Amino acid sequence: MFAQSAIPFYLVIVNFYVFVLMGIDKYKAQQHHWRIPESNILFMGVIGGGIGGILGQFVFHHKTRKKKFFICFTIGILTAVFLFLLR
Repeated sequence: MFAQSAIPFYLVIVNFYVFVLMGIDKYKAQQHHWRIPESNILFMGVIGGGIGGILGQFVFHHKTRKKKFFICFTIGILTAVFLFLLR
């Protein structure tokens, strides 16, 4: 029972987090400040945050030319679908 309610909650949190990370990184890039490491964003995208990552790319117009982000976010969407179906 716990796993059934935990998976959707996890997916909402991780996608929201990746979306926010994309916005913060874009802001820091514009201000020429310290940036969020790409590996952090990519990892969070792969573990289920693909939807938040892709939304972040389009809303903030950030990292849209980098294929590795699209690939990792796509893997993250597949991970999210698998986790959702697993419940």
